[in-house]
This record gives sequence, C-alpha cells and structure tokens, in this order.
Amino acid sequence: MRRRSVLLAVPAGLLTVAGCGDEKSGSDKTKPSQEPTNQSPSPAPSGKIVSGPVPPITAGKKFGEKPKVAKGSGKPSQSLAVKTISQGDGKKTVKGDWLQINYLAQIWDTGKVIDNTFDKKKTAAFPIGKGQVLPGWDQGLLGRNLGSRLELAVPPAYAYGKQGQPQAGIKGTDTLVFVIDLVGAYNAKSSAKGSKVDQANTDLPKVSTNTDGKAPSITVPKKPAPKKLVSEYVIEGDGKEVKKTDALLVQYRGVLWDGGKEFDSTYKRGELAQFSLQQVVKGWSQGLTGKKVGSRVLIVVPPDLGYGKAAQKGIPANSTLVFSVDILAIL
Repeated sequence: MRRRSVLLAVPAGLLTVAGCGDEKSGSDKTKPSQEPTNQSPSPAPSGKIVSGPVPPITAGKKFGEKPKVAKGSGKPSQSLAVKTISQGDGKKTVKGDWLQINYLAQIWDTGKVIDNTFDKKKTAAFPIGKGQVLPGWDQGLLGRNLGSRLELAVPPAYAYGKQGQPQAGIKGTDTLVFVIDLVGAYNAKSSAKGSKVDQANTDLPKVSTNTDGKAPSITVPKKPAPKKLVSEYVIEGDGKEVKKTDALLVQYRGVLWDGGKEFDSTYKRGELAQFSLQQVVKGWSQGLTGKKVGSRVLIVVPPDLGYGKAAQKGIPANSTLVFSVDILAIL
C-alpha cells in the first residue's frame, strides 16, 4: 500500500476523526474499506455554529482556485465558525451524502498550510454526518449548497482534541482553518447519467439501463464465458476519462457467470464504494481505465484477472465475474 498524508484516510483524501494510517486491506479487493482507521478521541460538542471570526482570503478567492489565507489574528472562537465565501446554487448537503470537495487546511496562529487538494488536483470524498471525518466538518458542511465556497475555523474540540495531531504538526491548542469548495454530493440512489448504448452482442450479459437508483438487472447468457476481459459501455457518460492511477466513487453489482448469482452489491448494502484503481483486482483496474465519468460499464472478469484459484466469500475458485459499475466521480 502507498503511504498517504497524515491527514488523509482514503484514496484522494479526507481528514478523518484521528487522521493517519495506511489503507485497510482485505481479501476482497472489490470492496475497499470505508471505515475510519481510528476512532475519535472524545465526543465533540454540538453547539451553535457562528459566522466568525475567520482569517481573510488574500488570493485565489474564486471557487475552484487554490486560496491563500492570511494568518489568524486575535483569539479564535471556541465555537465552530463557518462563513460562506460564495453561495452556490446546487442542492443542499444532507446527512449520509458522499460529499466531494476541494480544500485547503492551515493553522490559525502560524498560517502554516498543512494539507490541500488543489495542488494534488484530486478531490476528497467522504460520508458527511456519519462520524468519519472531523466533527467540525460533519457539523459545518451539512445543509450547504453545492457550488459554495466556505471558510471554517475549527477549534480543537471540533478537530483533534487536546492530543492534537503531532504527525501533522498540529498541537492540542491549535485552531484549524479550512477553505472548502463543495464540488458534488452522491448518495445510495445515485446512478449513471448518459446515453444508452446498444447491447447487441448476444454472447455477453445484458445490463438494464434504469437510472432510478435501484440495482440494474444482469442477465447472463447460457453460453461459455469469455476467456478475455470484457469492458463495454451500457450507458456512456460525458465526464472525464478515468486514468489507471485514479480513485473512483462508484455503484456496482457483481454476479457469477455460472448461474448469475449475486455475490456483492453496493445497492444492497445501501452505501457507495470508494477505491483506487491501484488497489483492486486487475479486471477492474483495466476495465475501468479509459471509461468516462457518468457511465455504466459492463465488466466481465476472467479468473486470471479476478481471484483465480483463490475462493472468496460467495465466489468459488476459478470463477468468471460479471459486474455492472456506475462511475459517479473521480476523486
């Protein structure tokens, strides 16, 4: 596994409740763990959110631009402070959404930047209001319009508490300052958005094109499984093409070629999946590379690009796997 910033918890980044560590690994690489690596040191208060004070943004003031923020002056509020820098016109965020953001983080007293996604050109995504990020984010980012730029001053009680985060140079007395752009939000009913593609090959499974948030049907033909990887559009989106180094947010359903039995589904679990293409079975990394965001993709994975001779829960050894994957976002 690759090492990450001490402030990052999943591919492409997010500030966790405790904030450091490597990816959790497991035998089923198509189900990357979404749980935080540590637990919050203590419950955060839940008080009134105030509008300031927050340090001024001196450059990069527009949504999408990397901001430059002045050092804080005076004493920061001991309450969570959230100021709307620019108001978006998108839907409001709600508890349980997977929120996609860009952010810059620095320390109030020194103005030292400790992390940002703008330089990485990779957004962060996480479930909001579920205790998987800093309490200041969980509380301060709810009910906000997508497309908004916010500035947060987060005191220790809403961040890392009295112990701080030494690996990131954060003391237990440090108030953290964030500029956050709300890029997108997804939930368990999110689906592909694009143009339907003709599924004319009768030797391949047929995947339904419903976009109502329900699991698509997958009909496997009673024919021999292909020996090579198959990756075909069912719905073709118009977003960016996926690179082999990207991390993705997806909906998916997986069935066995033999018998068509379902062995895994984000729809059934009621939660989205997030992973790096460098951390999944080769059939996924190869099958999703080059496909566009917003698409639904049929992937047929032969054993040598899946789990081979190693049986998994619900997957016999030497199984050919069939997936429907909705690519919701690149992270």
